[in-house]
Amino acid sequence: MIVAFILAAEVAFWVVLAAGLAVRYLLRRRRASTVLLLAVPLIDVLLLAATAWDLRDGGEPSYTHGLAALYLGFTVAYGHSVIAWADRHAAHRLGGGPRPPKLELYGRERSAYEWRIWTRTLLAAAIAVVVIEAMILLIDDADAASPLRSTEGAAARAVGIHALVALYYTIWPGKASGLTPEEAVRRNEP
Repeated sequence: MIVAFILAAEVAFWVVLAAGLAVRYLLRRRRASTVLLLAVPLIDVLLLAATAWDLRDGGEPSYTHGLAALYLGFTVAYGHSVIAWADRHAAHRLGGGPRPPKLELYGRERSAYEWRIWTRTLLAAAIAVVVIEAMILLIDDADAASPLRSTEGAAARAVGIHALVALYYTIWPGKASGLTPEEAVRRNEP
């Protein structure tokens, strides 16, 4: 049941995001689109409520309950940047705005960028662990909590793997292509 809620939340995220951007750029209704885009976090609240309800009604704690917490952490930590990314692309495709530049980061800029992204992953994991610990308190059964604890381990592994990626780009940041920004943009155009 929780997997269905997670899938529904993911679909709802993209549907509400697309609707908000369509209202903004096709119908030119900025205020209405802002209201739609502000509704995106409500999807996470509904998923959290459904997960808590399932556990409170005697649902057996499973990895999927922890997955709901991971999803919540990801959308809180990365949701704004995903919406901003989609908004830039919609402004270009639907609103006649400039083409979003392709990031070509090298050296210290690349390293700093990777560590900023890692910080978001750390935030996502921290949110997920807090939610999982709240679920464990809710069920109040240490033996039944082991699937939830394994999800905490998955969050820790994600943080560790992402730290390795950021460390890689700190040690080997790569070199600039030697192109001017205008040349780099032209090279990336279809």
